[in-house]
Amino acid sequence: MKRVVVTGLGMINSLGLEKESAFSAIVEGKCGIKLIESFDTEKHTVKIAGEITNFDPATVMDAKEIKKADRFIQLGLVAAKEAIIDAKLPDNVDRERFGVASASGIGGLINIEKNSVIAETRGPRRISPFFIPSSLVNMLGGFISIYENLKGPNLSSVTACAAGTHAIGEAAKSIMVGTADKMLVVGAEATICSAGIGGFAAMKALSTQNDSPQSASRPFDKDRDGFVMGEGAAALVLETYEDAVARGAYIYGEIIGFGESGDANHITTPTMDGPLRAMKMAYKMAGNPKVDYVNAHGTSTAINDKNESAALKELFGSKENCPPVSSIKGQIGHCLGAAGTTEAVVSLMAIRDSVLPPTINYTTPDESCDLDYIPNQARKADVNVVMSNSFGFGGTNGVVIFKKV
Repeated sequence: MKRVVVTGLGMINSLGLEKESAFSAIVEGKCGIKLIESFDTEKHTVKIAGEITNFDPATVMDAKEIKKADRFIQLGLVAAKEAIIDAKLPDNVDRERFGVASASGIGGLINIEKNSVIAETRGPRRISPFFIPSSLVNMLGGFISIYENLKGPNLSSVTACAAGTHAIGEAAKSIMVGTADKMLVVGAEATICSAGIGGFAAMKALSTQNDSPQSASRPFDKDRDGFVMGEGAAALVLETYEDAVARGAYIYGEIIGFGESGDANHITTPTMDGPLRAMKMAYKMAGNPKVDYVNAHGTSTAINDKNESAALKELFGSKENCPPVSSIKGQIGHCLGAAGTTEAVVSLMAIRDSVLPPTINYTTPDESCDLDYIPNQARKADVNVVMSNSFGFGGTNGVVIFKKV
């Protein structure tokens, strides 16, 4: 099979509108979580999120187009555009061999909520004609293919919080088996609305530390009490190693391992076994390399962080053999279907800059989470191989391993 490398990156989240400022803020240990501004949270038990408050969709769409696309699509277009520019592709690239693999956990929830209210209060005749096409998950890939003129495979992953990582895997497979020469992977999510926050709060999945937003998400810390919702998008340009070398492209890293599995256990309660099997699959495909860093799923929920830590110890044989691990969700929140691509971008930039991002808000050790979580401060290190984990509701797991080229 063909070797697949990453030659372009894009990212937007609550810490930055493009990848360099967002990554610098992550490395510096900054936090983008604050009180929600986009809707009235008075009746909500949860009032905090990793919200992007200074985003103008007019930077990527004209005024007529903006109303046709939900916020998750607008964010995805920003990340896609940045990644395409970053890849410095030649003008004569074969667009029929260049595809899109998009990912979102929920899709256009903001527009679904808005038009449901309109239907109930003003009648169904007042529903926007753009409601459905602006909300469908696969419209992320649809819009991106139109805006970037990409005519190859157009795929969508809708596997909850593992969607972004699964999209990377599906895109890599398309190139490996020869159905495309290049793929643009984009994960995007925007669910910070009354229904989104209320729905996850009803499940008791969210932190309720409203009085201290910046320390609310505490991955692997003993005092963690749930995740904080985030929003954003991230994108990666994938192509064959041969094409990248031939055109002199900068290579962020090579995809050397990919694993996927199902828990077959419970719709919202994860197991240790399912994530472990996905990690083992990716690790074996990569050739059992020395892993220098694990970008964890690390949601800041009690059971996820415990299970992921146990699975990592099982994979590497012991606590002592486990590489450093960190989660960036304490800084930008949990971006659901965009988490996998966001964490992949951060992993590749960690390889580029030889730095390990920290786990912020780590103050009280938990006996069930006893690994090196790079607490509170980034660490300089030689980073050649990185594992990035994503696990989702429904018991769906994805793991990708990148290697410096």
